[in-house]
Amino acid sequence: MTSTHSSVILFQGDSITDGGRSRNDDPNHFLGHGYAYLIASRLSVDLAARQPLFYNRGISGDRASDLYARWNEDTFSLKPDLISILIGVNDAWRSMNGEASGFTDRLGRAYRHLLEETREVMPDTGLVLMEPFILQTGATVENWDRWQERIGEYQHLVRELAHEFDAVFVPLQQTFNDALQQAEAAYWLWDGVHPTAAGHELIARQWLDVVQNSPLKIQ
Repeated sequence: MTSTHSSVILFQGDSITDGGRSRNDDPNHFLGHGYAYLIASRLSVDLAARQPLFYNRGISGDRASDLYARWNEDTFSLKPDLISILIGVNDAWRSMNGEASGFTDRLGRAYRHLLEETREVMPDTGLVLMEPFILQTGATVENWDRWQERIGEYQHLVRELAHEFDAVFVPLQQTFNDALQQAEAAYWLWDGVHPTAAGHELIARQWLDVVQNSPLKIQ
C-alpha cells in the first residue's frame, strides 16, 4: 500500500510545545513528549487509513518575536494544512524578571505579523490559536497579581486575534482552573507554567474536543 498523507498538521510554540523533541527524523522522538505527541498519537490511529502527517517545531524559550523570526523556515517551508500555535508565557516571564530599560512587549505585534503573513502566503491553511495559561504555584507565586494581569492581557489578545483571522480558539485557562478541583496546581503545572504529564493530557483532550468539533476538523 502506498503512503499518501491526507493532511499536514504543524504544532508551533515554546517549551510547552517543544516537549523535549529531537532535532532529527527519528519518528519515536521528533514530536517530543507533550500535548503535540498526544494529539498526533490519537489522530494517527483514528485516521490511519488517511495517514495525516504531524510536525512539531516548538522551541524552548521562544517568545512570539522568536516565532516570527523563524516562520519562513519552520512554517512556510512545511506547507501545513493546519497550524496550531501556543505562545506567550516566555513573553510574560521576561517581563516578570525585569528586562533592561527600553523593554517592549512585542507579543501582540509579532503575533499579528506572523498571522498576517500566513494568511497572505497560505490563505487556505487552517489556524488554531491556543490560549496561554498559568496556575499559582512555583515560579508564579511571587508577583502572582502581575502574572495574572499580564497573562490575562495575552489571553484576551489571542482570543481577539483568533476572531480577526478566522482561527479556531482553544481556551485552556478554565480547563486548568477546573482541574484544581481534583488536584493541586503543581499536579498539573509543576512550576505554575510547564505542564506535567497530566497537564499535557488535559491540553490534548481540550484541543481535540475543540478542533475536532470545528470547521477545521482533521479527517
